[in-house]
Amino acid sequence: MTPDMPETIVKICGLSSPETLLAAIGAGADMAGFVFFEKSPRHIDLETARTLGLMAQGRIAKVALTVDAGDSALQEIVDALAPDMLQLHGKESPARVAAAKARFGLPVIKAVGVAAAGDVAAAQAYQGVADVLLFDAKPAPGAAVPGGAGVAFDWDLLRGISDKKWMLSGGLDAGNVAEALRRTGAPAVDVSSGVERERGVKDSALIEKFVSAVRSL
Repeated sequence: MTPDMPETIVKICGLSSPETLLAAIGAGADMAGFVFFEKSPRHIDLETARTLGLMAQGRIAKVALTVDAGDSALQEIVDALAPDMLQLHGKESPARVAAAKARFGLPVIKAVGVAAAGDVAAAQAYQGVADVLLFDAKPAPGAAVPGGAGVAFDWDLLRGISDKKWMLSGGLDAGNVAEALRRTGAPAVDVSSGVERERGVKDSALIEKFVSAVRSL
């Protein structure tokens, strides 16, 4: 998310196959997200990460998504994928975000679950620590995974955010992303389940359709 990228930034998250990674690259997406969380249907192992990381190198920004991972697990992921950014999608504190940035020397996206205005306000604790805030729908109590459920939240809660280093996620697809951008002014969008033909399985045509919907604005 840099000044030389005036277009809305598009991140396709949960990629797990060469075919769909190439579809994201071909469609002109800016970021490819790879999930390292065994409870997620989008989880990839380190061998797959190495393969996809090499394919993506120099063609699309690579984001490694983890959930409350320790340093040893993060090191294995960094070694395998060589990501451009880390995405911390669990309950990581501002101190943990700062520590991960310092240890791995990578910019960090911090995901924040949103259900009410107080959640947006609480996210300010990460200002100046996380490089990018990602606002996602808050998971239901007891949910096995903290995201990727295809659920949207009240986008109007994000109106008035002046900081340009944030992303909108949660329930986006090609049919509603234009409305989401109109209502929020989000500088970047993140999609996962909205480009899947079944849970955890990306669809190349839906990826292309989503990116086209954003780029047509």
